[in-house]
Amino acid sequence: MNPPQPASAAIHLRDISFTWPGQPHPALALDQLRVEAQEHVFISGPSGSGKSTLLAAIGGIIAPQEGSVEVLGQALQGLPAARRDRFRVDHIGFIFQQFNLLPYLSITDNVLLPCQFSAYRKERALQQGGNLQETAQALLAALDLAPALWTRPATQLSIGQQQRVAAARALIGRPEIIVADEPTSALDSDRQQAFLDLLQRECGHGGSALVFVSHDLRLAERFHRRVALEQINRAARAGETA
Repeated sequence: MNPPQPASAAIHLRDISFTWPGQPHPALALDQLRVEAQEHVFISGPSGSGKSTLLAAIGGIIAPQEGSVEVLGQALQGLPAARRDRFRVDHIGFIFQQFNLLPYLSITDNVLLPCQFSAYRKERALQQGGNLQETAQALLAALDLAPALWTRPATQLSIGQQQRVAAARALIGRPEIIVADEPTSALDSDRQQAFLDLLQRECGHGGSALVFVSHDLRLAERFHRRVALEQINRAARAGETA
């Protein structure tokens, strides 16, 4: 794939160092990572290479002790935790490895959760359709989830169906950035490819940058660019030589 030609970066990390409390060495130490607007980036790395720490920094869940994290031009490291939380729910859609669906809600209500916490996402979701229910259901249909499933609780869905609900929840309101953390790890090869087809298509429709983390290098060719985190994270390289 040829990368888009964006006007500015969606994500820009510079001179980052982060050490978890109680640990003697940094988990993340990198000079620079830049993801352009609308770019689809595949991030790979073995266990211990800093993938989870990197995603936490991008999402403002943690604040590095050194360096700068800019997301959509906003410097996150100087914001209080509550402001970082607000920024994340407004502008970043997360697809978690375990999906994190609420079992007592219908799949439609799971998809609508970001709109309950973000007026910005709610407004953008309303621009996608006539009302929030219609917007959520249009996303579910686009992700090949049949109308008969829309009122079921999440616990009644297969793993593949739950995965697509998690993707719809991340995509609603068209956040500028989608972060997917090993979302295909429980799927076979055919279902992995089908899910990526759907996810990348919807990111394209919404103009979202996509940061996709996986250890499955077979998927990397589907992306504009691959970043091998173990090669750019000095903390991971130091661990190998220690």
